[in-house]
Amino acid sequence: MATKTNVIKNGKKYYRVYLDLGRDSNGRRIRKEFYGKSKKEAEDKLEKYKNGLNSGLTSDYDKLTLGKVCDMWLFEKVKNTVKPSTFERYEGIFRLYVKPSPLYPIKLKDLKGLDIQRYYNTLMDSGKSANVVKNLNKLLKSFFNYCVAEGYLVRNYCMGKSITLPEDNSVNDEDGINDITIFTLDEQNQFVKAVASHRLQALFLLALGTGLRQGELLGLNWNDINYKDCTVSVKRTIKDVYLFDGNKKKYCLVEQSPKTKNSIRTIPIPENLIPILKKHELQQKKEKLKAGVAYIKNDYIFSTPLGTPIDPNNLRKMYVKILNKNNIPCKKFHSLRHTYATRLFEKDVPIKTVQMLLGHADISTTSNVYVHVMPEQKIKAIDKINSLFNVE
Repeated sequence: MATKTNVIKNGKKYYRVYLDLGRDSNGRRIRKEFYGKSKKEAEDKLEKYKNGLNSGLTSDYDKLTLGKVCDMWLFEKVKNTVKPSTFERYEGIFRLYVKPSPLYPIKLKDLKGLDIQRYYNTLMDSGKSANVVKNLNKLLKSFFNYCVAEGYLVRNYCMGKSITLPEDNSVNDEDGINDITIFTLDEQNQFVKAVASHRLQALFLLALGTGLRQGELLGLNWNDINYKDCTVSVKRTIKDVYLFDGNKKKYCLVEQSPKTKNSIRTIPIPENLIPILKKHELQQKKEKLKAGVAYIKNDYIFSTPLGTPIDPNNLRKMYVKILNKNNIPCKKFHSLRHTYATRLFEKDVPIKTVQMLLGHADISTTSNVYVHVMPEQKIKAIDKINSLFNVE
């Protein structure tokens, strides 16, 4: 028996059924068409669509692709609600791991947890780290929450046990945990002497004497310094990021809040750094007079001779040049922070105190970072434990 059809489309015979969706603002009837090679196939498609509507999905959900909706969500909704540095990270994940992926063209109505799992497995098989997959999953989880709220999806496949994420035995690298280098005492003394005549001597010594992150140092204002109490308050940070305007991006320096709530803190400054800070303040006033109207007025402690914020890339270049010129083994700028923390532990400062001084969000971060650079402290701990067991 010949299959019954009722319409020809693109030269092929189909069976077509309709669903009446009401009327538009002009009073015109809105009808959605469903095609099948048979009446049953067309009616099955209609029924599936109606089930989606009954589950709370929007009337156009069957046309929406994961990639296009994710692009819209990221650039039109998320962009203006997060820090520029956070959006830069999200954009990178989307550009590198969503846009070129097999998930991008999939219609949201056809998406299954298995599609996501297969893609994650492919990434791992190609050598990507577990951290890459977890960051991607975090972004997609947030995106799918939006899709559910908007009626594009019935459920979030990145929630619960729908997806199996790869095991990751590494610790959270909030503060350079996986790349720790410190200055020895001799190297530290070499560095202190090397920056003695440098224009930014105060910055380098403050980094070594307070453990402030690079962006925190560059974001300091003069009213953050309390000479009387010998303290500095961290309230903001300078970050180099790409700002996005549609598909275009430009490199900028932005001032933003510190990375965590614990990063907003007031910490002591070594007393012998106060004269050096006052010397730097006097130097800056002379630079203002010399530059005249060309000087950009702001309250940054550390700025260029014209008053503009210091580019973190330029600061890193200055730092490396100092090390090379003075034959000091090359270490990252962040090593000044690691060195500060290590010296605290060497002086038996409690780990909770170190956590607060460094601005770590969690004490486990402090422990994970520094426990393996303090073998002597471990030996002392074992000796204390041994003293509890006087076994004859």
